[in-house]
Amino acid sequence: MAKTEVTNAPQASPARPRDIFSAMRDEMDRLFERFEFARPRWPALARGEDITVPEIDVRENTNSIVVDAELPGVDEKDVSVTLANGVLTIKGEKKHEKEEKGDNYYLAERSFGSFARSIRLPDTVDENKVEAKFDKGVLKVTAAKKPEAIKAERKIEIRKP
Repeated sequence: MAKTEVTNAPQASPARPRDIFSAMRDEMDRLFERFEFARPRWPALARGEDITVPEIDVRENTNSIVVDAELPGVDEKDVSVTLANGVLTIKGEKKHEKEEKGDNYYLAERSFGSFARSIRLPDTVDENKVEAKFDKGVLKVTAAKKPEAIKAERKIEIRKP
């Protein structure tokens, strides 16, 4: 007579839906990690690597809108600033060349990358009074406000009830 053994070992079973979705999500995460657009790469510009989007600061004061764009290692001649239909666009290209010579080796590397950044300016900006300055890797664009947009500040008295 054959002896039958009973064990509590788990049996192979088809994957449950939760397991399928977890595996699918893990695979999608791995897929997106392979794409460079999944993370900002502008700091790579300073190291001579390709770039996508420069970091900018936009601030408003009484008379103007000011946009500062950090462009380390970019030559002024490789940057263009345009304004069309209320949209300010900063475009440029970063070029990097490296050459090393040693006793037993020669290394030459070249890379380049282009970038573009667009910002919609408010209707209060006078499109005929926009200027750009480039100094030490920082582009500063100043867009003056229209005179009617600059209102005199008036102090309002607070009354007691």
